[in-house]
Amino acid sequence: MKKLFVFLLLLMSATSWSQDVAFARQLVDTLTSPAFWGRGYTNNGMVKAAAFISQQFSGFGLTPINGQSFLQPFSYPVNTFPGRMEVLINNKKLVPGKDFIVTPNSRGVHATGKLEQKDSTHFVNPNYRIIVSLEDKLTWSVAPAAANYTSIQLDKKAAGDIPISIRADIENQEVADFKTANVCGWVKGTLYPDSLIVISAHYDHLGGMGASTYFPGANDNASGTSLLLGLAKYYAAHPPLYTIAFISFAGEEAGLLGSKYFTENPLFPLKNIRFLLNLDLEGTGDEGITVVNATEFSKQFAVLNAVNDSTHYLSKINARGKAANSDHYWFSEKGVPAFFLYTMGGIKAYHDVFDKAETLPLNEYEDLFQLILKFNEKLMK
Repeated sequence: MKKLFVFLLLLMSATSWSQDVAFARQLVDTLTSPAFWGRGYTNNGMVKAAAFISQQFSGFGLTPINGQSFLQPFSYPVNTFPGRMEVLINNKKLVPGKDFIVTPNSRGVHATGKLEQKDSTHFVNPNYRIIVSLEDKLTWSVAPAAANYTSIQLDKKAAGDIPISIRADIENQEVADFKTANVCGWVKGTLYPDSLIVISAHYDHLGGMGASTYFPGANDNASGTSLLLGLAKYYAAHPPLYTIAFISFAGEEAGLLGSKYFTENPLFPLKNIRFLLNLDLEGTGDEGITVVNATEFSKQFAVLNAVNDSTHYLSKINARGKAANSDHYWFSEKGVPAFFLYTMGGIKAYHDVFDKAETLPLNEYEDLFQLILKFNEKLMK
């Protein structure tokens, strides 16, 4: 692992280190590479990603929030798929991730048998408790444990004829105490060190489904992580009046678990947070951005719009209300003013194997970067 990080750091040093899209592109390429295996639960993907982000924080000159380590360890249960992942329908071998997925709560199975049609999209083998469903889009997720059945979702385009037979060899492993960590650093304010602006982005994704298939997670959320790291690099070189804390959460895909853990075990008083900006799905933007909690914090939303009206960075800023759809949620539930910003338009890949670096445009990265800088300046006045 040490050789891997040395290589990646050398790779990163080849960039200009300027706050531009080339810097972000290099980060996205790195975070979505096979070395990190989807930043998930097999092949030490999430562990490697946390170590990489910690090294970036250290290289930028950030200070660990707890004074000792950038890592805030915690754990939770998860059902994983580390090995065999083979499915044949009507004797046709299917490609994991592209032709089929297993639902994240599936148990492992080794079976050959017939399928009984229950309706137009569902087929079952009761002997082995296998369910096959036809889907328009394959969307994967994370589950804490395995159920007592195996559910296989089959892309309709790959199905061909009506499924009448199945051969499946699927390995799962339940991990009762999966160990991971949030990555937490800050740049202390020059005038008001006890007042904080928090910038957050989850770095975890879905990881691997079997030994040969992983979900890169370029837009979700290598894009937000790259933006967070770019901002961390900038503020480390330009210390602001207020302290800027950078928190890269684990466990978001498993149910916002990293941010929940942090709010229940904060490394600083949550009442000291002036504002939190959560960055998730930041890889597009040709249709502007949407701001969750815009209706909850209308004064700050007006400030954000005023900045954009004067600079014309983004084509549109859409307002959305309260939603428990990313890591801002637990903070706002604790009374912390917070926005979740996500970009609109562009690619539609989401929680699938097609969310990859080479198709992520990052077309509004620089504009969003500048918008955040100027918004933070207004918050610190």
